[in-house]
Amino acid sequence: MASITLLLGTALRFPALRNTSPRTKTVVALGTYVAWTTLTWLLEGRIQTLLRPEAVADRLAYTVLTNIVVGTILALLLVREFVVNDFTTRSALGFRSVPRTVGGIIVGGALGFGVYVLQQPPTTDLIVIVNVFAQVLPVSIAEVVVCWVVVGGSISAVLRHRGLHPILAKGTALGVSAVLFGAYHFAHSPPFNTLAMVSLLTVVGVGTGLVYFGSGSLYGALIFHNVMALFGIISSVVATGQLEMYQQPLVPLLATAAVALVVLVSVERLAVTSP
Repeated sequence: MASITLLLGTALRFPALRNTSPRTKTVVALGTYVAWTTLTWLLEGRIQTLLRPEAVADRLAYTVLTNIVVGTILALLLVREFVVNDFTTRSALGFRSVPRTVGGIIVGGALGFGVYVLQQPPTTDLIVIVNVFAQVLPVSIAEVVVCWVVVGGSISAVLRHRGLHPILAKGTALGVSAVLFGAYHFAHSPPFNTLAMVSLLTVVGVGTGLVYFGSGSLYGALIFHNVMALFGIISSVVATGQLEMYQQPLVPLLATAAVALVVLVSVERLAVTSP
């Protein structure tokens, strides 16, 4: 995986982006969000992929192309260009040292699971929770990378370049990222594309933004964000009578989640490097 990531990092360079203005870099970041959201609609919302459990090929295409290839790999390779010319830094984007990363994961996980338990979830079966966590993870990775790292990170950076106080820059980036995260769900299949759900998910986005910008940890925000999705997904699984299917380890879900996580860690560690 490391050699593949290095090969991609070498082949997919965007040198023309490096010398552009901070404003242009921010426009490119927003364009990345638009492209990812459009692909979400084409491969998921348009054909309601998530409402068709039998559509294995469509689900795989949506997960791999939309969330792993575009939402993770290409998005982080663009971020690499932002870091190379000091538009922003790894640490400002939430890529921290191992101890800080572990600390962020612990804090984000504790907060997320605390909220999950307080909602009186329909089940606390560990196997069900692990399966659903794995099912959601590839999408959550892309959501956090695109909405908070790419867009939020670039907005915070461009505002700092313009002399805005760092706290105000982060606060503005937090708000924009949360709104874009909520709005992107209009590209999904029901019930995620309803105004009520988009509004609710925008609030969830604010929570993720607080963890991301507050802790300065991508992985802490990712764990928190992914756990926050558990209640809704598990409730849906129970409502549709599919709970029994999730009560044994689902190897395809676990394998896909593992691949998505390895891709994320590999690309950010080996490609997104400081100059």
